[in-house]
Amino acid sequence: MDLIISLLAGALGGNIAGALLKKFSMGTLWNSIVGILGGALGTRLLGMLGIDLGGILGVVAGGTVGGGVLMAIIGVIKGAMKK
Repeated sequence: MDLIISLLAGALGGNIAGALLKKFSMGTLWNSIVGILGGALGTRLLGMLGIDLGGILGVVAGGTVGGGVLMAIIGVIKGAMKK
């Protein structure tokens, strides 16, 4: 269940980041896909670092932040490659 929540939170985080950083947005579909990957990585990284924010809240936070960060990183790289 935690995995599903982190993936959904990652998709949400990717789309939030895309809305806030329109310059780096890749569209809803790609923001969601990259966010899902970032959500899984973010939650996993928090677990490996031993950071526990309290069950479901921690999974949602890790997924959302991870999804947003990875979407922004990919967006910056994609923008740099266009130049």
